[in-house]
Amino acid sequence: MAQIYHIPVLAAESIEGMNLLPNADVVDATFGGGGHSRLILEKITEGRLFAFDQDEDAAQNAINDKKLYFIRHNFRYIKNFLNYYGVEKVDAIFADLGVSSHDFDVPGRGFSFRFEGNLDMRMNQNAKTDAGKIINEYSGEQLGQVFRKFGEIHNSRQLAAVICKKRNESRIKTTTHLKEIVAGCAPRAIENKYLAQVFQALRIEVNDELDALKEFMEASLKLLKPGGRLVVITYHSLEDRLCKNFMKTGNFEGKVQKDFFGNVSSPFKMVNKKVITPGGEEIKTNSRSRSAKLRIAEKI
Repeated sequence: MAQIYHIPVLAAESIEGMNLLPNADVVDATFGGGGHSRLILEKITEGRLFAFDQDEDAAQNAINDKKLYFIRHNFRYIKNFLNYYGVEKVDAIFADLGVSSHDFDVPGRGFSFRFEGNLDMRMNQNAKTDAGKIINEYSGEQLGQVFRKFGEIHNSRQLAAVICKKRNESRIKTTTHLKEIVAGCAPRAIENKYLAQVFQALRIEVNDELDALKEFMEASLKLLKPGGRLVVITYHSLEDRLCKNFMKTGNFEGKVQKDFFGNVSSPFKMVNKKVITPGGEEIKTNSRSRSAKLRIAEKI
């Protein structure tokens, strides 16, 4: 039975940031439990909502509304599928980049070190590469690169070497087994943070998250109408840096381009000068909100 399996983060701020008119065409690039989409549908009484999610669990939450077009694919293909529906431009594009609490709370998905589960972490269950394949089959050098690049782990080489040694004794199959191995490399007092970095790095690699995000952002720029809004919620520094740089400068490196007169040239105008974060009351009721950052940009 379909249900909202997480409370939408920064819901009111996100909807306000989209600046929706009743006839707006909107994209929710990360449908999840449908919390944000429901609020969008209330605003666009005459418009259309194109909702993307590659997770089959999310597909079960599709809303029975003629204005909704649910597309079970990764948001990196946003342009292809909007072209399929004959849509050239839209008024707003929204993305909540966090993994839903539902996925974290299902042990079999392997996203969390809090539960015993298979080393999976695939958002698309049809994908061939899961976390177990990476842990057991990547070379030590490849593993070290994943942990350093996507987890920002300082002793990534040491961690990779320990994992390679342990997997030679027996294949590492579960989150608990990996957690036991990783614990020996974690600095005291920040064990949980270290584990979270390791699991984040694996999840990003499994789902090719950062490359998908870049493709999505570039496509969004082409799809938005002048005055259209790009509204994105981020949760960790890697994705937030990409979004911030792209919104401010039009590139992922954050290189400021200037015109002949020395004015900063960017395809976007930042709507909120400072990043928007949840208030204390929201954080109390929604644990996903703790590290959330909302950025809003308007297409020039």
